Amino acid sequence: MERTNHFEVFWGEMSPCEHFVQMYQDDALLLDALERFVGDGLQNDECAIVIATPSHRSSLERRLAAQGIDVSTAAVDGRYIARDAEHMLTMFMRNGWPDPDMFAEAIRALLSCTHGRRVRAFGEMVALLWAQGHSGATVRLEHLWHGLTQDQSFPLFCAYPRSGFTQDPKLSIQEICAAHSKVLGAAC
Repeated sequence: MERTNHFEVFWGEMSPCEHFVQMYQDDALLLDALERFVGDGLQNDECAIVIATPSHRSSLERRLAAQGIDVSTAAVDGRYIARDAEHMLTMFMRNGWPDPDMFAEAIRALLSCTHGRRVRAFGEMVALLWAQGHSGATVRLEHLWHGLTQDQSFPLFCAYPRSGFTQDPKLSIQEICAAHSKVLGAAC
């Protein structure tokens, strides 16, 4: 697993199947990285899939607009696909566990809207599960995501607020970091 503190360099070195994570103390740190990740993709005519909480989606969209990115046009063009993380979980969670076939179907449906463009994805569903104390389901979902990134060749950015760790923080962080190929910052 590789660690990096330099977001500007990192985005340029991102491989198509990269699966990385950021642990953050406050929303500003997350939104700085997310704005760069999504904004760079949209400016390069890539598709950005953002599965996030309503507050993070609206903050991101305000930041992108401040960069001069027309998010509405990008959405109409199929280059910006935003979904609610909580709602997406309902599409494939069964009895507290992610159903692999339903997960693949839900995410492939989003990927089919990209019109063959290169894709970047951000997901907060794992953070919601983790904050609810579903560590086993969280790790399973991370593995499902990882398999899909390899199969469909797209980078995936995950993020966890440090406040969401309900067990021993050091052990929790190590477990999450082990499920990713890169870690933003010095979290692990």
